[in-house]
Amino acid sequence: MYRTHTCGQLRLDNNNNTITLCGWVQRVRNLGAVTFIDLRDRYGITQIVIDQNSTDEVKQLAESLGREYVIQVEGVVTERSSKNPKMPTGDIEVLCKNITILNSAKLPPFTIEEESDGGDELRMKYRYLDLRRSPLQRNLMLRHKTAQLIRNYLSNIDFMEIETPVLIKSTPEGARDFVVPSRMNPTEFYALPQSPQQLKQLLMIAGYDRYFQIVKCFRDEDLRADRQPEFTQIDCEMAFVEQEDVLNVFEGLTKHLFAELKGVTIDTFPRMPYSEAISKYGSDKPDIRFGMTFTDITSIAQHKEFPVFNSAESVIAICAQGCSEYTRKQLDSLTEYVKRQQIGAKGLIYVKYATDGTLKSSVDKFYDQEDLLKWAEATEAKPGDLILILSGETEKTQMQMGALRLEMGHQMGLMDNKKFSPLWVVDFPLLEWNAETNRYHAMHHPFTSPKKEDMAMIETSPGKVRANAYDLVINGVEIGGGSVRIFNSELQAKMFALLGFTAEQAEDQFGFLMNAFKYGAPPHAGIAFGFDRLVSLFAGLDSIRDVIAFPKNNSGRDVMMDAPSQISAEQLKELCISLVKKI
Repeated sequence: MYRTHTCGQLRLDNNNNTITLCGWVQRVRNLGAVTFIDLRDRYGITQIVIDQNSTDEVKQLAESLGREYVIQVEGVVTERSSKNPKMPTGDIEVLCKNITILNSAKLPPFTIEEESDGGDELRMKYRYLDLRRSPLQRNLMLRHKTAQLIRNYLSNIDFMEIETPVLIKSTPEGARDFVVPSRMNPTEFYALPQSPQQLKQLLMIAGYDRYFQIVKCFRDEDLRADRQPEFTQIDCEMAFVEQEDVLNVFEGLTKHLFAELKGVTIDTFPRMPYSEAISKYGSDKPDIRFGMTFTDITSIAQHKEFPVFNSAESVIAICAQGCSEYTRKQLDSLTEYVKRQQIGAKGLIYVKYATDGTLKSSVDKFYDQEDLLKWAEATEAKPGDLILILSGETEKTQMQMGALRLEMGHQMGLMDNKKFSPLWVVDFPLLEWNAETNRYHAMHHPFTSPKKEDMAMIETSPGKVRANAYDLVINGVEIGGGSVRIFNSELQAKMFALLGFTAEQAEDQFGFLMNAFKYGAPPHAGIAFGFDRLVSLFAGLDSIRDVIAFPKNNSGRDVMMDAPSQISAEQLKELCISLVKKI
């Protein structure tokens, strides 16, 4: 037996017990007469003491130890004279009787402590060292516990966990696929699943009316803080249900997770139509922890001599409460922020509503106090507030103001990560027009059902048809999304036609699913949660990287294993692949 206890287990109840610990040396402090070793494993840290009563051999071994040496310690638990209330094991220490060095270690390239001095790339290169740090250990334990709670909750309400294949057929809708060549079928390729969408629909047709899976998915897309090329979904599907049934089940799951993991009670999940989310927040995933909703002041801002407003399709304002004292430097910084390429506004107009009731704006040349007071009344601004205004094409201006609203929320301290404000965004458009491809694309995916009340417009005004789709948004992050599915082969064929597929293309790509519909497909609907995003929300992190054991960097590379990498000419030949050399 290597150890009798872990490094986070011992308490005063173990006083005078002879024990054996194993772990990594986090720190050695030699104070002359006494040497202290902080011994660490994933359960915690225990202080080891080598004093004048220790043998010369033990003292010499202690002096030879370096950071991250793997050692075994035998000793007696004793009460500490100087307790450390910040450590669970802070009431005790172990008087060392024997040390065995199980393995030596090179000096690590960064400190393996609560706060590390290593940069992101360095820590990702040595991820196996970074994973020894307690913040990452806590995150992975949280991930494990979240997965356990999800499995238990769904299993207890009759969901079955069913695995689906990782090697599937490539389909053209959605993000780019990762493809895998097939040696046994030369010049043909599998795709890694972006989601098990069609497979879980087939499971509904097969009669498994409540399915779930915590599953790896793959998308070859540009990365950001909440995206990875491979990620994990909580994938779910239900038969004989409508939208409200799905929302109720997964509200229950979400409430359960918050109660168990955060001790937070969530009472309500408001429903917000997509059109309202865009018109009030400029986002299909609005952060409703704070207000600052949009006011359209087009009708009262135009018809003066200010050409910027007069030529705009929309003039949109927000009111930042208590910000009338913003300096010129702060306002210039906000202007530069909205003019960034990612946002794309041409400028920013402001109105300061001073505490003495006077109004000062960046367009005083064109608008008098009476005009500005109308804007203040429209935005419900009070003395001490700041009104910020953008103008231009409606859709673009809404998106730009959405970004500015979030920036102001951040600057004003309104984005409290201890507060959780969920909502369902519903009634998305079924289709969106893409000017580059000159055709409609599915806003969610091609298997989403139109709303029954909009079905009559599918031939005449397809762009106005709403989808039976829904997203769960918490604190401005899309946590999950799903829809009621098409389960009729004729309607599915019509949907493919709207998306620009010929009958032959639809049959080639999706014939297996459309054929399955002819054998008694039940009404069904589903949802998929971003598991990594959900865990990062519970962990209070902005990035999903630190809740994933071995993530990729911003370029989609595994810098630890140096992947992707080239393969040998022999492998390429075996796979019937020839590479075109770069010129």
